[in-house]
Amino acid sequence: MSMSYHHTQPGTLNRVVIGAIIAADLVALPVLGADEPEVVWVMLAIGAIMVLVLALFHSLTVEIVRGELRIRFGVGLIRKRFAIGEIVEVHPIRTRWWYGWGIRLTPHGWLFNVSGFDAVKIELASGKKYLIGTDQPDRLRAAIESAMKRPS
Repeated sequence: MSMSYHHTQPGTLNRVVIGAIIAADLVALPVLGADEPEVVWVMLAIGAIMVLVLALFHSLTVEIVRGELRIRFGVGLIRKRFAIGEIVEVHPIRTRWWYGWGIRLTPHGWLFNVSGFDAVKIELASGKKYLIGTDQPDRLRAAIESAMKRPS
């Protein structure tokens, strides 16, 4: 497998906040649910949902493999691929804090991000635009541009 770029960005704040919610849920469980089974089930459900969210969004991996730009969150259930040949424009961009993290529709296109405000914006031949969050915007841009110049 020919790979010209691979980077995993940790979602550190996501990990800390979601981990704190899970810990608070576990600490509160015996206190709040001691005599009420319904409360126990609700708190277990909240904890399970938070564990799932943590597994899905704890990191963002970006790689260029076999003529594709691939991104995947966490354990890889949420992923997206872009054919390098379809990319017509690429440049670093700084996102606004209110765009948030995760998967969001912004005025600049779909954002995929787990941490920080740096991203690389790509535009496809179809006109669709995407922002890929990264803590290495210049390296990612250079890798995409290099892949765009290679014969397919």
